[in-house]
Amino acid sequence: MLFSILMLALRSVRRNMLRSFLTILGIVIGVSAVITMVTLGNGATQAIEDKLTSLGTNLLMVSPGQRLGGGGGGGVPQFIEADGDAIRAQIGGVAAVAPQGRANATVVANGRNWATTLVGSNNAWFDTGNWQLASGRQFTDNEQQAGAAVCLVGETVRRELWGNTVGQTGLGQPLRVRQFSCEVVGVLAAKGQGGMGDQDDTVLLPLRTLQRRVTGSHKVGILLVSMQPGSDSGPLKASLRQLLRERRHLAEGDDDNFNIFDTQQLAQTLSSTMAVLTSLLGAVAAVSLLVGGIGIMNIMLVSVTERTHEIGLRLAVGALEGEVLLQFLIEAVVLSALGGMIGIIVATVASYWLSRLMGVPYQFDLAINLMSLVFSAAIGVLFGYMPARRAARMDPIEALRHE
Repeated sequence: MLFSILMLALRSVRRNMLRSFLTILGIVIGVSAVITMVTLGNGATQAIEDKLTSLGTNLLMVSPGQRLGGGGGGGVPQFIEADGDAIRAQIGGVAAVAPQGRANATVVANGRNWATTLVGSNNAWFDTGNWQLASGRQFTDNEQQAGAAVCLVGETVRRELWGNTVGQTGLGQPLRVRQFSCEVVGVLAAKGQGGMGDQDDTVLLPLRTLQRRVTGSHKVGILLVSMQPGSDSGPLKASLRQLLRERRHLAEGDDDNFNIFDTQQLAQTLSSTMAVLTSLLGAVAAVSLLVGGIGIMNIMLVSVTERTHEIGLRLAVGALEGEVLLQFLIEAVVLSALGGMIGIIVATVASYWLSRLMGVPYQFDLAINLMSLVFSAAIGVLFGYMPARRAARMDPIEALRHE
């Protein structure tokens, strides 16, 4: 019986294809909007997490001044390399500490020049920033201690100076930095754009090389502190803050003249914020589903009126009220479920291409797709019940008299 009722419902839908399509259009738009918004929101969240992860895992960035990147006036004392040694020796839960200095310069090699950022640090810089080598090697201990004229280049610098010719990695080649020349001993693996611009547009030097040959100062601009996996950042930051206050001779009532920036907390905050925004966008888009449901109710009421004679005939030959109710209810569910399936297809195509256009990863979410399909079918039940009940409760004699 259920199968025959389903066939009747499908024949009714097929009989008025254009009207059926226009009826489900609201459901198609609603479902596709919900899925697209949620998919793009998830992709944007993943992109943010990937960018922050590229900066470093469980990373604390300690800078002089009261905001990230320094500041607070010329009287704020800078860090020195010994501060990093003290953090590594005296604070538990620290995996690596990399004092870092920076400067801008134009580098020359292979008959070309390129304006880039010089970074001075030690080999712990690779661990704190999740850096990998595409080729070559890291600095030796002797090179770091002596401030040797060696360097590693980022992928952007390598491409701009040596091009994309196969085999032209720049390894072993001289690179002129201001007034001195250094040997390229390694090429950094590409990381792409980050929160501070192109992360691959950099030249890495031993810290003492940068201090002696470029900046002329033993000061350090920032300390990169990587925590061990599973470490609680709260107690570690408290210990770090106390140590730095002691080393910088701050009295009990003095404000900190340094900033500790926790990338892990920032990642959690941004992820939770994006989740709320994604839910909000999904909820706004879901309003279209209700509009589509109202359209289904309207067209089902029209269908009941048009088929009054047919309904009366069925009731007169012995059809039960429940069978008539089920027939029209199935018609409403078929319409809304069909709209849901078309909406899922449209959303999948749209979200895939929009993800590529926006430069965020495409994140297929099976749960939101199934939920949208079930919800669209539920819309059919909710808004189709009243027209179906009206059809089932018709008086057969009055229905047969209807013209």
